[in-house]
Amino acid sequence: MHINSKNLSKKSLDLNSNLRLFQIYNKLKFCSVKCDTYFNVYEELFSKFIGKKFTFVEIGVLWGGSLFMWKEYFGNNARIIGVDLNPKAKELEKDGFEIFIGSQSDEQFWKDFYTKVGKIDVLLDDGGHVNDQQIITLNQAVNNMNDGGVIVTEDVHTSYLKKFGNPSKVSFVNYAKHLVDAVNSRAPVTKIKQNNDFKKKIHSISFYESIVALKINSNKCLDATTIKNNDNRKDDVEDLRKCDYFPNVDKYLNNQLGILKKIPILKKILRYLFYKHNFIIKTKYYLKLRKYFN
Repeated sequence: MHINSKNLSKKSLDLNSNLRLFQIYNKLKFCSVKCDTYFNVYEELFSKFIGKKFTFVEIGVLWGGSLFMWKEYFGNNARIIGVDLNPKAKELEKDGFEIFIGSQSDEQFWKDFYTKVGKIDVLLDDGGHVNDQQIITLNQAVNNMNDGGVIVTEDVHTSYLKKFGNPSKVSFVNYAKHLVDAVNSRAPVTKIKQNNDFKKKIHSISFYESIVALKINSNKCLDATTIKNNDNRKDDVEDLRKCDYFPNVDKYLNNQLGILKKIPILKKILRYLFYKHNFIIKTKYYLKLRKYFN
């Protein structure tokens, strides 16, 4: 199979033609469907594994084309495992691949899978692209990854498509955004509450077009501590940041709302809303910044 260059823009050809992985893909004998924008992302995330002894798992492998691509790309030291819902994928075992048949939305399937396989280094989810499949797959993988590993979920544009039950508050993209909170919860001043221990495993999250990638490394997941290199500060330098976003509340209320002098209880209520719930600040920035979220 050779790619019909007429289907690709000149910019896409210029971007991909020199990539080794794209060249391998172009010569595959078996079918594999990919977006042309993925190959640069693959090279960025996976090139460090070339020639290494590691475990690579891909979900969604029926025709087998992608498995042969990864085998040539990574080399003979790679342990390549395929997961598919269709039992016909088992035929690929004759070519030296390990194949597991099961539903990626089944938590028990993954528990059995990792019991048999052990920890892995790369997980590439090119499966059914439905919210529960993507979320459960990622959720079960995080604690079964070796440090330095990568979890890559493809085709996350389905989080915006009606036929996949989206847009939805429980779409995969929204779940990925939720995991950003887990990463940032390592900054103690944020006081972000998370019901899982992913903050101890997920070092970083990268968002690409139609791809979300999680880098796993428990050694780098440190709770942040503010440090200072020395105490040679000039005392006459004033930090003006708070003046901009934390105004003097009493002065602000008296100047802006003269009626408060006549109704003291109203002033107390507004002061309470400001100090306890940051009501004024939230309202101020909502009105100022909402246009950027359209």
